[in-house]
Amino acid sequence: MSNIESIDALEVLDSRGNPTIEVSVFATDGSQGKAIVPSGASTGEHEAVELRDKDPKRYQGKGVLQAVENVINPLAKLLRGESLFAQNKIDQLMIQADGKEDKSRYGANAILGVSLAVAKAAACSKKIPLYKYLHPQTNYIMPRPMMNIINGGAHADSLLDFQEFMIRPVGAPSFREALRWGVEIYHILKSLLKSKGYSTSVGDEGGFAPRLESNEIALDYILRAIKQAGYEPGSQITIAMDCAASEFYDSCSKSYIERKKQAAGMPFSTRSTEELITYLSELCEKYPIDSIEDPLDQNDWKGWHKLTTTLGKKIQIVGDDIFVTNPKFLQRGIDQGVANSILIKLNQVGTLSETLGTIDLAKKNRYKTVISHRSGETEDTTIADLSVAFSTGQIKTGAPCRTDRVAKYNRLLEIEHELKAHAHFGK
Repeated sequence: MSNIESIDALEVLDSRGNPTIEVSVFATDGSQGKAIVPSGASTGEHEAVELRDKDPKRYQGKGVLQAVENVINPLAKLLRGESLFAQNKIDQLMIQADGKEDKSRYGANAILGVSLAVAKAAACSKKIPLYKYLHPQTNYIMPRPMMNIINGGAHADSLLDFQEFMIRPVGAPSFREALRWGVEIYHILKSLLKSKGYSTSVGDEGGFAPRLESNEIALDYILRAIKQAGYEPGSQITIAMDCAASEFYDSCSKSYIERKKQAAGMPFSTRSTEELITYLSELCEKYPIDSIEDPLDQNDWKGWHKLTTTLGKKIQIVGDDIFVTNPKFLQRGIDQGVANSILIKLNQVGTLSETLGTIDLAKKNRYKTVISHRSGETEDTTIADLSVAFSTGQIKTGAPCRTDRVAKYNRLLEIEHELKAHAHFGK
C-alpha cells in the first residue's frame, strides 16, 4: 500500500497565456503524479466553476492563486494519509468538503488537479502507464482523431460563427496512419488558403483562421484539400463540425444570428431553430458531414429533440454545452431523445471518478463518447490515456499544430507503439 504524503500546487500558464493550476501529489513510497488543468473559452453555463482570483492587478483578474491555496491547505490536509488507490473515495471527500454542486468553494480547477494527480501517482506507484492503471485489460481501442483544421467562433478572429471544422480519417487502418492522413490534408489546406491570399495564422486549437465569408466556403476548401491529398471524401475522410450554437443564439428573439458578420457590417443571416435545422440538414446532403456538435443552444431541449429525430439516424449528434459531462444532464438527454453522443471534458464536471461515471452511463445507453481537450490547453496528456483506457473510439484534440495539441497525438503514437498487436483502431 501507498498513501498520500503531501500535495503541492503552482500557478502556471495554459496555451493562451492564461493562468491555470498545476498539482503534484507525493506518496509515501516515493511515487508522484503531476497534472495541469485546462481551461475553456466556449463554456456551457452548467459547467463546474473554475475558480479565478478576479484581482485586476494580476493577469487581468484571471489568476488562480486562491485555487492553489485551496490545494495546498484544505485539500492537502483533507487527503493526507489516504490510500493512493482509493480514487472514488478521494474524489468524494473533496466533493463533500466543497459542499457546492458546482464546486465553487474550492474550485473545480483545484479539485480536478488533485483528482488527476492522484491517479497519475497511483499509476507511477504500480509502475504502469496511466491507461493501464485506469482500466487494466489485454486489448485496447485507439481513438479516431477529430482534427480541427479551420477555427471559427470563440477560437478565432474570423467571420465564421461555427466554431470548428474538423476532419475524421475514418478509413485509416491505424492511429498512426490516421494521424498521417490528417497532417497531409492540413498542410495541403494551408497551401490552398495561402494561394488565394488568405491568412494562414492559426486559432486557439491550431486550425487555420482565414477570413472566410461562409461555412460553405470553409467546407469547400476542406473538401478540395482532402481530394488533393489523394483521399476519398466520405469513405476515407469525413467532415465534422462544432457549431457551438449557444455562442450565437439570441435569447430575446429566440434566433441564431451570424454575429461576426453583423459586427463587421456585412450581410448576415438570422435563423429560427427550424431554419437552422433545415440549414444543417442541407449541409449534410451537400458535404460528407457525419458528426455535428452543439448544433443548437444549450437550453433548447425541444429543438435538440427535433434535430435528433431529423438527423440522428444519419449522423452523430454530439452534446457538449447541453450535457457538460454531467450524468444528470445526460440522463435528461437519454430520457428525452436528445443527441446520440456526448463530448467528455474532465473540467466540466471536476473529478476523474465523476467523468468515468458519465462515460459509463453513456455507454450503457449506446451514446457514443468523444474525449475532448479545451481551447486553453497544456502539455498534460491525460486525455490521450483516458481515450484509450475506456475505448471511447474518438478524440478531439485540435489540429496537428502547437505543442499543446501535438503532445496528445504523440502520446497516442507512443501508446499504439507500446501495445502493438493489442491496439485496435477505430470504433
